[in-house]
Amino acid sequence: MSDLTDFIAGLPKAELHVHQVGSASPRIVAELAARHPGTVPSDPDELRKFFEFRDFAHFIDVYLAVVDIVRTPQDVRTLTYEVAREMAEGQRLRYAELTCTPYTSVRPERDDIGMSIEAYTEAIEDARVAAERDFGLVLRWVYDIPGELGIPAADATLAYALDHGPSALVGFGLGGPEIGVPRPQFQPHFDAARAAGLHSVPHAGETTGPETVWDAVRLLGAERIGHGTSSAADPALLAHLAASGITLEVCPSSNVATRAVATLAEHPLATFVAAGVPVTINSDDPPMFGTSLNQEYAIAAELLALDRDGVADLSRAAVRASFAPPEVASRILTEIDDYVG
Repeated sequence: MSDLTDFIAGLPKAELHVHQVGSASPRIVAELAARHPGTVPSDPDELRKFFEFRDFAHFIDVYLAVVDIVRTPQDVRTLTYEVAREMAEGQRLRYAELTCTPYTSVRPERDDIGMSIEAYTEAIEDARVAAERDFGLVLRWVYDIPGELGIPAADATLAYALDHGPSALVGFGLGGPEIGVPRPQFQPHFDAARAAGLHSVPHAGETTGPETVWDAVRLLGAERIGHGTSSAADPALLAHLAASGITLEVCPSSNVATRAVATLAEHPLATFVAAGVPVTINSDDPPMFGTSLNQEYAIAAELLALDRDGVADLSRAAVRASFAPPEVASRILTEIDDYVG
């Protein structure tokens, strides 16, 4: 496996399901926590314990604690640029669609912390341009609704996307807890986003059943599904995803960490592939789950019994399922081919 591990480490990659805040490593979180002392420890060893999740609800609590220390435009810029550095230097990422939740940074419901959407947009765009210049990493944005905050958050996120969205914004998503957050309520928001040319990429079926995935497909017009883990329980849904070419953004370690799946051995990735469902491999919130994109590729290789060519095909699949500009996608596919030899 060491030869395959080395191969994965050097393989040019794209990632489609990875969160801006959730990608903050202990190094980055420690810097932000030192700026804003409070509930998040700034010591890296203590942070590792802080990131030990009991269940999905606890993960959300910890995630929001980290959100709380991203308070200024400079924090947003530091977070985004440093995440890009680690993606490019540690994982050999060439393209990433980074999911951002501007509502939790703008904080319209709070007077003590927050920033304007204009300042937020300027910060992520400055980091994006610098990351491509300095690291050769092309970033695009997905703005997602924090579903647990309901319609006000959805209204605001849609306005941010339509009225203030940068040119690098390609997708509109929906994250946060699924239980108690029905997807149908967000149909008007996704209709408007899609009408404006944004791609629909909601989370669904991570901690709820297949019906949530059906809702995402039928009502939200999903082109890709974040996680979609419970789809494996519904053969008709798998057949529909396969026939429609709707990609599942699979994040194995995340699903185990949040107890969506009991063990890696029980992960339904192989079921998806056997059913002909398009899949990509992703890291979701890698430092929080003690993983990396390289590690997720190694896990997928084991679950699917892949050799080097099979692993390279996973990388190609991510590029092809992405919303990258055609010239960027073509360049990365050529890089992959050249690397494989």
